[in-house]
Amino acid sequence: VQLQASGGGLVQAGGSLKLSCAASGRTFTVGWFRQAPGKDREFVATIGWSGVSADYADSVKGRFTISRDYAKNTVYLQMNSLKPEDTAVYYCAARGSSGYVSRRPNEYNYWGQGTQVTVSS
Repeated sequence: VQLQASGGGLVQAGGSLKLSCAASGRTFTVGWFRQAPGKDREFVATIGWSGVSADYADSVKGRFTISRDYAKNTVYLQMNSLKPEDTAVYYCAARGSSGYVSRRPNEYNYWGQGTQVTVSS
């Protein structure tokens, strides 16, 4: 399975971006993580295979929405009300055999290359 993340860019605080994670093969749970310079990679959001279960980090809850399009085999992360502290490289990741949501990076088998999100103040 290969994952291709896209949609990052430069946006002003309060603006919006929509990230996409396109998969080449079958994926189950898909998550988004981010890593800012000098910081550890952190969980952002995840969506289960059914598309019903989702989980968000407290820092993005109410501002970010994760969704998936089965026909396009793509997972999206709609990011609204962006803040400078959201600046990071965003990675999508997929679990190879489980449809349950998880916040743990080590439970994801496949990773995309990352897309830069920069929020200016």
